[in-house]
Amino acid sequence: MAETATDPVCGMSVDPATALSAEVDGTTYYFCAPGCRKAFLAEPSAYLGGQHGGHHAGEHGHGGHPS
Repeated sequence: MAETATDPVCGMSVDPATALSAEVDGTTYYFCAPGCRKAFLAEPSAYLGGQHGGHHAGEHGHGGHPS
């Protein structure tokens, strides 16, 4: 079974081998789409520690999500 990661912004399961990524404080995070990565990098603390800081997946574009 392939290893998966969870997009910290929207909660979608992603394949680390093909997903977008970003490193914050020595930890690599993986994203389903450029919009999730951009939102995370703008305010990482809003998505870490189980707190989404009032952000919801619908607040940014997910262009490119597979059907």
